[in-house]
Amino acid sequence: MNKESKIDYALMIPALIITLAISLPLALFKEQGAGIVNKVFAFTTSNFKWAFLIFGLFCVLFLIWLGCSKYGKIKLGGPDDKPEFSTYTWAAMIFCAGIGIAIVYWAFIEPVYYMGGPPFGIEKNSTLAAEWAGALGQFHWGITPWAIYALPTFPIAYAIHVKKIPALKLSTACKGIIGKKADGALGKIIDIIVIFAMVGGVGTSLGLAVPLVTTLVASVLGIQESMTLQLIVLGVSTAVIAGTVWSGLQKGMAALSNLNTYVAYFLLLFVFLLGPTIYILNLWTNSLGILFTNFFRLSLGTDPVANGGFPEAWTVFYWAWWIAYAPMMGLFVARISKGRTIREVVFGELIFGSIGCWIFFAIWGGYAIHIQTTGILDVATIVGKVGTGGTIVAILQTLPAGKVLVLPAFILLCVIFLATTINSAAFTLSSQVTKKIAGDEEPPRVNRTLWAVLLGVFALGLLLAGGLTAVQLSSVVAALPLIPILILMVFSLMKWLKEDYDDVLSSGEVTLTEDKIKPVN
Repeated sequence: MNKESKIDYALMIPALIITLAISLPLALFKEQGAGIVNKVFAFTTSNFKWAFLIFGLFCVLFLIWLGCSKYGKIKLGGPDDKPEFSTYTWAAMIFCAGIGIAIVYWAFIEPVYYMGGPPFGIEKNSTLAAEWAGALGQFHWGITPWAIYALPTFPIAYAIHVKKIPALKLSTACKGIIGKKADGALGKIIDIIVIFAMVGGVGTSLGLAVPLVTTLVASVLGIQESMTLQLIVLGVSTAVIAGTVWSGLQKGMAALSNLNTYVAYFLLLFVFLLGPTIYILNLWTNSLGILFTNFFRLSLGTDPVANGGFPEAWTVFYWAWWIAYAPMMGLFVARISKGRTIREVVFGELIFGSIGCWIFFAIWGGYAIHIQTTGILDVATIVGKVGTGGTIVAILQTLPAGKVLVLPAFILLCVIFLATTINSAAFTLSSQVTKKIAGDEEPPRVNRTLWAVLLGVFALGLLLAGGLTAVQLSSVVAALPLIPILILMVFSLMKWLKEDYDDVLSSGEVTLTEDKIKPVN
C-alpha cells in the first residue's frame, strides 16, 4: 500500500476547514475578531476559573497517586519491549517539545511583571513582591503544568503499546468508555477539537517566536526590524523544521533536542557564573520555600472577594494554555515512551520537566529581578516602551560579551526551541490523520513534512494579516471543552487497568501476554 494513501482525509479535511473557518476571519477582521475573542476569553476565565484550577490540582494528585500505586510498575508495552531512546534523549525530547520558545521568551521578563502586579494584596514593587516574583514563575512553570501535559500520555500510551490499537489519536484513548463510538462521529468530533487546539497552541509559539527572533537578529546585525525580516525568519525556521521532520524521530527530533540542551546549558551557566551567583542561589531557595508553603493556596486561589484579576491573567491563562497543548504532548510522549513503566513516565515528566523550568526561571528570572531591584536596568520601564523582544535584548546586553556572544547563542537557542516544538506538533498532527499507525511507527514522511509546511504557511498568513493575537487567545478558549475529554480518558485508562491488571498484579506479575489482554469494544 502506498503510504500516502493512509491519510484519513475524512478527519484531516474537516479539521483544516474548521480551523481555517475560525482562524481566517479572526485574522482578516482583527479588530472585531480580537474583541470577540477577548470577550469569550474573559467570560471563560471569569466563570470557569474554578474548573481550570481544580483540574490542574487534580492532575497533580492523580498522577502522583498513579505513579506510586500498584499500577506504577506496569510496562507500556510487551514483556520484551525496551525503550527506543536513552533516558537523557527521552527527557530532552519531552522538555523541548513541551516548553519550546516560551521558556526563553518569558524567563527573563515574567518575574518583573509579577513585581508590578503581585497577588494576595501584596504591595507592588515591594521587597515582598520581589520574593513572590521568584516563586510565581516556579509555580506557573512547575509541577502542575507538567502534570497537565502528562495526563493524556498514559491512556494514549496504554492504547497503542498495550492494547495495540493502531491509531495515535485521543479518540482511541477514550475507547475504554465510549467503545466503538470512538470510530464514529463522536471520535471525529474529539479529534477535530484536538487538532484545532493544537494548531492554535502552535500559533501561540510562532506568535512569540517570530517577532522575538526578528528583534534579536536586527539587534545583532544593526538593521531595522521589518516585515521582510520577519518573513525571512519564518522561512528559515520553517525550512529547519521541515528538514528535521523529514529526517524522522531518531535523526531529526532526537538530535535537535540534544543540541538544544547543550546550547541551553551554555547560556544558563554563562548567566549563573558571570552573574550574581550567590543572589540567584539564595533567591531560588527562598522561591521554592514560598512555592511549597503556599502550593495549595496558589493552586485553588480564585480571589473571589477582591477580584483583582491575577488568577485570570496568569494562573487560569497558563493552565488553559497547557491544556490546549496537552493533547499534542500526550500523543508525542506516548509515542516515544514505549518500553518504559508508568512510574518512569509519571515521575520522568513531573521531575525532569519541573526542574528544567525551575532552573531557567531561577537563573534568568533571578538575574532579571536582581538588575531590576539593584537599579542596574529598569526592566519594567523598558518593557513598557519597547516590548518584550527589545527588553530581552537590553537584559542580555548587560552581560559580558552580550552582543558578540550571548545574543547570537540566544538566537540559535530560540530557533532550535521553536523547531523542536513545531517538529513534535507536525509529528503528532500527521499521526492524528493517519488511518492506521502502530505504537512504534512513524507517520508517512510526506504527511508529516506537509504538516510542518502547513503550519509555516498558516503562521505566514496570520503574520501578514496581523491576527496572531486573536488566534492565540482562541486556542486558550478551546481548552475548556478539552477538560471533559481528558477526564474521559482518565476513566478509560482506569477501566483498562482494572480489567487487564487487577488479577495479574494480585498474582505478582507485572506484564501481560497477548492472551490476557481484554479485547477493545
